[in-house]
Amino acid sequence: MTVTWTSGYDITEAVPFVEWGEKGGQRLLAPAGTLTFDRTSMCGSPARTVGWRHPGYIHTSFLKELWPDSPYTYRLGHRLMNGTRVWSKSYSFKASPYPGQDSLQRVVVFGDMGKAEADGSNEFSDFQPGSLNTTYQIIRDLEDIDMVVHIGDICYADGYLSQWDQFTAQIEPIASRVPYMIGLGNHERDWPGTGSFYGNLDSGGECGVPAQTVFYTPAENRAKFWYATDYGMFRFCIANTEEDWRPGTEQYKFIEQCLSSVDRQKQPWLIFLAHRVLGYSSCTYYESEGTFEEPMGREALQELWQKYKVDIAFYGHVHSYERTCPVYQSQCVVDGSDHYSGPFQATTHVVVGGAGASILDSEFTTSKIQWSHFTDFDHGFVKLTALNHSSLLFEYKKSRDGNVYDHFTVSRDYRDILACSIDNCPRSTLAS
Repeated sequence: MTVTWTSGYDITEAVPFVEWGEKGGQRLLAPAGTLTFDRTSMCGSPARTVGWRHPGYIHTSFLKELWPDSPYTYRLGHRLMNGTRVWSKSYSFKASPYPGQDSLQRVVVFGDMGKAEADGSNEFSDFQPGSLNTTYQIIRDLEDIDMVVHIGDICYADGYLSQWDQFTAQIEPIASRVPYMIGLGNHERDWPGTGSFYGNLDSGGECGVPAQTVFYTPAENRAKFWYATDYGMFRFCIANTEEDWRPGTEQYKFIEQCLSSVDRQKQPWLIFLAHRVLGYSSCTYYESEGTFEEPMGREALQELWQKYKVDIAFYGHVHSYERTCPVYQSQCVVDGSDHYSGPFQATTHVVVGGAGASILDSEFTTSKIQWSHFTDFDHGFVKLTALNHSSLLFEYKKSRDGNVYDHFTVSRDYRDILACSIDNCPRSTLAS
């Protein structure tokens, strides 16, 4: 487990560490590393000018050799130069299951949440009106959640650095108890002339630096910010849509490696996640572009999703909810349903970007789209529950009440994953 926190102590003032151990057991001390960044790390205004505020010092500690599923407690510490120790309050978490372990495992997925004023005061532009409802619903259900994945557009600081503290304070009741994994979105990364795939101004000059420093991810290169992470029976391949993903690129090679290397006997549930819609969306914005996707998205990746039998692909960016049928090359391989069984047929694509940001510009087309199975123009999030190696439950919940408004189940066994469907088995010839 990785523990990250922010303080005002530079390493010349205090030594950061974590005191931790099994609940009721022996206490251990784990050292922490410290990172920060300065104004010159920002790429433009307002992050470099009126939006700048020193981020403090971000400390990260790694708690290792955990016993699977065991409860742990921890608290953050700083040893001052005079020997005094300063402590946080105590927190707790449950260690992750052993990879491939057959047990109940529950993961929440959403994008585009942001933050809002918990005291009811005015928020400038009030662009993330649903964020508190989503946060509070997840907190209420936290006893039945093991992990959270937030796929881009994290807090919409857009170059006003103090808003990162507001966001992390908002999610602390969640992120201090379960893993809180993120992907990069346009509002974290994009800035002209910085190597982002899109040359717009959406990050407010941050160009990814705060997100990459405040949140730890197991990325080989944290500036690239694509990575794989496993949880029990799940393999998550998290892409970065603000960097080029097309065939021949470094990221494309990562995506294929992440998908191809999973042992489906241990981790039968293979999930692809990215911020922008690389798959399918019937929102009017994409319709107006004539693509129903991010241009060059599925054209570049659909062969990989089909070949390696990706169960579900998640996206944000569009501030609403949409679920497709199992779809390949814009055709439903099987009809959309509330239950799928037997061999894998095609990937189900889900837009789940309605966690908090304004939904005013995310309406759906009125045209009849064959692959669009269920849409909801509201704030919400998805909960995945791996019941065992052969049963998966998908639930879409609205943030306003926490009730389930869309769901489906998948039932299959290991032989079903090995079976062939369209374009996902090796080509054979008479010679072979």
